[in-house]
Amino acid sequence: MTSQADQSRAPRFGVGARAAGRADHGTLDGGQRARAAMHTARISLGRVFEAESANYFLLLGLTLFMVAFGLLMVLSSSYVASHADGSSFFAKFMNQGLYAIIGVPMMLVVSRIPSWFWRKWAWLGVIGTCVLQALVVFTPLGYGINNNTNWLKLGPILFQPSELIKIALVLWIGMFLTRKELRLRQFGQALLPALLIALIPLFLIMKGDDLGTTMIVGLMLIGALFFAGIPLWQLLLTGSFAGAAAFVLAFSSANRTHRIMAFLHPEKADPNGDGYQVLQGQWGMANGGIFGVGLGNSQSKWNWLPASSTDFIFSITAEELGLIGAVLVLLLFVALAFVLLRIIRSAKTVFARTVTGGVMVWIIGQAIVNIAVVVGLFPVLGVPLPLISSGGTALISTLAALGIVLSFAREERRAARLTRPSAPVARATVNR
Repeated sequence: MTSQADQSRAPRFGVGARAAGRADHGTLDGGQRARAAMHTARISLGRVFEAESANYFLLLGLTLFMVAFGLLMVLSSSYVASHADGSSFFAKFMNQGLYAIIGVPMMLVVSRIPSWFWRKWAWLGVIGTCVLQALVVFTPLGYGINNNTNWLKLGPILFQPSELIKIALVLWIGMFLTRKELRLRQFGQALLPALLIALIPLFLIMKGDDLGTTMIVGLMLIGALFFAGIPLWQLLLTGSFAGAAAFVLAFSSANRTHRIMAFLHPEKADPNGDGYQVLQGQWGMANGGIFGVGLGNSQSKWNWLPASSTDFIFSITAEELGLIGAVLVLLLFVALAFVLLRIIRSAKTVFARTVTGGVMVWIIGQAIVNIAVVVGLFPVLGVPLPLISSGGTALISTLAALGIVLSFAREERRAARLTRPSAPVARATVNR
């Protein structure tokens, strides 16, 4: 048995023990103080390096693997064209590798930024990226490639503001619909004002004759609205008007009209004209068979297939790695969609759910469009394969968007840890 006085003097674990430790700190010798300091340091480091959620590691690992696979295919598909341009065999690969070296650490840094930061500065992001896109279409700083004026050239720097618009717009949509959380079903309070604001960057992108990017941004917008909880009938109505507008815009340009006619009548396509690129891409895939001709052994990349390292990199992959390599690419995007859906399902806020949903529709939708173009299901639209195709601005913007989603996965883990019931405090007694 213990007396009441003895119990009051007995050491206790938990808050009482820490208080007692501070009170008796002066009575400890140097060795005891050193051991106590090391124990405290181990606890602090354990908190810093505490394991993230399974969704976090799944998304991070999958993203890093796709970036590495993309670098491998960029090297294999571009070294002939790089040498033909008078550069080093590794010129395009080194350029893409530099963007990956910048983008991957940036993704990890972005993943540590809390969601309130993005909600606070979303307005500024939309305004800034729209100003950059306006410089593209309304000033001599705009730079055109293949009939698309979609690049901004500032001295030696060449980048696409439209890729940055994707991030800014999906963050703004998430912020706006979070504020309208209780009025999401009211057309005039949620969907209508969101669409009116979104029309501004869509108009600026379309002004540069980039129908492909305009379609991807439109799909991303509808996906974000869907995962936010906007009623389905409103989205169907919006999608109908958007489809009609895209149809009109598709035939408003002679270049796009030629591409569409070559797609609708491939038997009449001139192998040296409008149907050249699609036919070369399909011939390359057919040459690959099941197991492929071997990594680096593609014949199409010997200046037969235009854009072999960008828009048509899937064709080179299927030729060199065969049906197995093509299916691997498809499975990678299926796995990416699965992980993003897991994060959406576990999201606790409208903001996280909306932004993650928009990013998922952006990346997966763009991959579907790119592959559909290569296999001949869509006319040529000029959109790259996310995380795999060559393209610096596209890679960095995609990695930044996935970094934001990673930050939501981290917050999910932290919220689960805070709501976990704490263990009962143990008490120690001294027997006499």
